[in-house]
Amino acid sequence: MAQNSNPIAGLHKAKMYSLILAVIGVISCLLPWWSINIGPFSQSINGLHKLGILTFICFIGAAILPFVVGDKTKAYEGQEKTFSLACFGGAAGAAVITLLANMKYLSFGIFIAIAVAALGLLLMLGMVKPPKSIDDKVDSLS
Repeated sequence: MAQNSNPIAGLHKAKMYSLILAVIGVISCLLPWWSINIGPFSQSINGLHKLGILTFICFIGAAILPFVVGDKTKAYEGQEKTFSLACFGGAAGAAVITLLANMKYLSFGIFIAIAVAALGLLLMLGMVKPPKSIDDKVDSLS
């Protein structure tokens, strides 16, 4: 019997959405957070500067967490939920502080990072529920 080599197979729905949000957060740190255009010259700076590095590390932690802590087939509970809250909360806090410290020349990457971190926090706090699968909706209509 062959063992499934896909690390995402069997991942709980809440952990899958957390992973997706964390990956989007990592990508948002690579996008421009500041963009300066002066005549024909332009300069963009991504989120891997100053507190943006903390945001990046927190998103990496949130992405790794479902694979190294607890049973991946069960929802977040106890200590792993606390770790996930800390990762998304740290990412949100560092991104908001960076936003408030640099209100000029903002670009779209920092807003994506803040939105994803806030959505991750809401998901972990239970204020946003993962959508039901299509199969569940079809069965409920029958």
